[in-house]
Amino acid sequence: MHTVVLGTTGTTPADVIAVARGNARVELSAEAVTALAKAREIVDALAAKPEPVYGVSTGFGALATRHISTELRAQLQRNIVRSHAAGMGPRVEREVVRALMFLRLKTVCSGRTGVRPEVAQTMADLLNAGITPVVHEYGSLGCSGDLAPLSHCALALMGEGDAEGPDGAVRPAGELLAEHGIEPVELREKEGLALLNGTDGMLGMLLMAIDDLERLYKSADITAALSLEALLGTDKVLAPELHAIRPHPGQGASAANMAAVLDGSGLTGHHQDDAPRVQDAYSVRCAPQVTGAGRDTIAHAALVASRELASAVDNPVVLPDGRVESNGNFHGAPVAYVLDFLAIAAADLASIAERRTDRLLDKNRSHGLPPFLADDAGVDSGLMIAQYTQAALVSEMKRLAVPASADSIPSSAMQEDHVSMGWSAARKLRTAVGNLGRVLAVELYASTRAIELRDGLTPAPASAAAIAATRAAGVEGPGPDRYLSPDLAAAESFVRDGGLLEAVEKVTGPLA
Repeated sequence: MHTVVLGTTGTTPADVIAVARGNARVELSAEAVTALAKAREIVDALAAKPEPVYGVSTGFGALATRHISTELRAQLQRNIVRSHAAGMGPRVEREVVRALMFLRLKTVCSGRTGVRPEVAQTMADLLNAGITPVVHEYGSLGCSGDLAPLSHCALALMGEGDAEGPDGAVRPAGELLAEHGIEPVELREKEGLALLNGTDGMLGMLLMAIDDLERLYKSADITAALSLEALLGTDKVLAPELHAIRPHPGQGASAANMAAVLDGSGLTGHHQDDAPRVQDAYSVRCAPQVTGAGRDTIAHAALVASRELASAVDNPVVLPDGRVESNGNFHGAPVAYVLDFLAIAAADLASIAERRTDRLLDKNRSHGLPPFLADDAGVDSGLMIAQYTQAALVSEMKRLAVPASADSIPSSAMQEDHVSMGWSAARKLRTAVGNLGRVLAVELYASTRAIELRDGLTPAPASAAAIAATRAAGVEGPGPDRYLSPDLAAAESFVRDGGLLEAVEKVTGPLA
């Protein structure tokens, strides 16, 4: 099994994906353990002083004016976890919770939080045992970090609340810890607060969305190329010199990918005698411009994610010179903005893909294809309702593209009077990414069927490979009406899991 070793710095997006999705083991480096111990000495020294220090010897948020006596401080740390574990609604996915836990542990290991090494080790032990705290959909405003979600994780460290075991069953966390020989932690000064004050949930979901979208955008270049081919369009608009004079890198990459897929096609641009066209429709001709703009948005989001991943987000924070200072680094605005940007880009990509699908099904615009790609139009409905489903998905994605980060709602008696809503932006982006995979699956289904209906014309080698692999994945080709939902589900899995991309890259080589 792959192992991720946490130091004080250097965690990568691949590390997060490996732990969240690949169940990689987590180990603490000697460097991290040393940094943890050093920062803890600073916190212990401050705790022994009579002067109040926020998070060490005071209350929290709007209650920070109260100085807490020594004998009540352990109770204070327990209470902040218990009271903040106030989430509601459906459970959050296992991979999201694992990302959340790992990223919090990453920041703890930076030596900037003042958490003891044994607490950090217990966090790693839970991940390695496959114990996943129950975290709920609602509770985070994306400021002071993802408070409620992180609190539910910290609650499990204390042996309280519910968690999912490695067998998938939800049970009391204390029972699961005992079964795996893990001792619940007794939190000390600042530790409860340090376990809650991070952007880890929204960052984890951002990193996983980027991982998914990078694959889906390459798949979108493939489905756009297949649709262009099925519509007997021209590939001249993909010429590199045309994209060089508008040098957006994503646009050039998408055009190059489409050209690679269409290389050697017997359908593109040579069969327009019955209905000559000066230009293809925007949804075909402008595919690289739209998909490319989304690629550039992903690149910007990845830059922001890399900065956040390199951050040590906590309040207060232990500085290298030994000061413990309050700050506002837990505000999720940088992450929230790009989560919303990605939802906008995904919605627009889905929209243009749906327009291509509709064009393939409309006998007045498909240049010789049967209505709805049906076997016997009128008796058969073909893919008419598959496009309805695609349109419904696109419509929802447009609603999901409304930014969460433009909203704010005050909390904590107006102490926390401006919040990022980054968690909400991340949650809706996950839905949007899932829908995008489904939309592209419908375009794949329609375009491959349409190409097969072009009797006597030979598709490009990469297109032929895509069609063959799609059929091997359980997505049937042209024929009389049948139960479509299983075909669409198979196409969705094929696109989402990278099967389409893999099949094409065996012919074209790696796409950009």
